[in-house]
Amino acid sequence: MLKEFKEFAFKGNVVDLAIGVIIGGAFGKIVTSLVNDLLMPAIGVLLGGISFKDLKYVITPASGDIAEVAILYGSFIQSIVDFFIIAISVFLFIKFLSSRKKKESEVPPAPPVPSQEVLLLEEIRDLLRPNQGNQGDGSSG
Repeated sequence: MLKEFKEFAFKGNVVDLAIGVIIGGAFGKIVTSLVNDLLMPAIGVLLGGISFKDLKYVITPASGDIAEVAILYGSFIQSIVDFFIIAISVFLFIKFLSSRKKKESEVPPAPPVPSQEVLLLEEIRDLLRPNQGNQGDGSSG
């Protein structure tokens, strides 16, 4: 069973998937920081100093030891903005990769290298070529 697990865990696809998940998590943190630290404060200033994190609809206010019950629609808006920025970033990255792939496919492939047999036959042909002119004049060498 350990041998089977080792074969499964170290296959190329599983390792590639793990690397993709790790890089995706790091990418998500970068985008979340971009949204939270750069975009949302700028949008808040444009909307008159509103902080999206503070937007909520209070259902029951806090009283004593009981915490308030509220719908945090500001956090929801924040999550929607995060999603759209991540989606746009992934779309642009995929588009960039596919355009690079098209450029690579447009480059004509190098001519195939002839086999050893073909090279040997061409060499024999080239050696016999000067002797072909001597055969038709009737003289013997």
